Amino acid sequence: MASNSEVKRIQDQLRRSHQGPAWHGPSLDEILEGVVARTAAARPLPHTHNIWGLVLHVAGWEIAAVRGLEGRPAVLSEKENFPQIPDSSPKAWQQALQTLQSSHHCLQEAIGRLDDEDLKEMVKGLQSQYSFYGLLHGVVQHNLYHAGQMAVLKKAARL
Repeated sequence: MASNSEVKRIQDQLRRSHQGPAWHGPSLDEILEGVVARTAAARPLPHTHNIWGLVLHVAGWEIAAVRGLEGRPAVLSEKENFPQIPDSSPKAWQQALQTLQSSHHCLQEAIGRLDDEDLKEMVKGLQSQYSFYGLLHGVVQHNLYHAGQMAVLKKAARL
């Protein structure tokens, strides 16, 4: 596969959403650097998710995208979409961060098995019709949307 393929460009954009440099500002990894369990579990703004929940939400949708690329329904149950956080210990927070890294790695591997022609395939199990191309760009956009929320929550937790 040529290095200038669309698949490679999508992989690069996904990597940038996690590791940077991202054009818009800090990546997920940059925002999450230095966030401790107490901050991740905090709800400094009423009626919002916390950083921890958003981390697991982002990871969940990356895994849903992997399912979609494998021909399975690209959906999450309500429990998977925003999982409960029964243990807010530092060890559990490190596991949540590892889950995010693992989901990113799994999605990068799944994308790496595609070629540009595969991007036209349609994803199963979504209410709207999306091609693999649309799904993958949507995942990058979703990551960055929630990265912005995490950045605001991180700042608000310091106040």
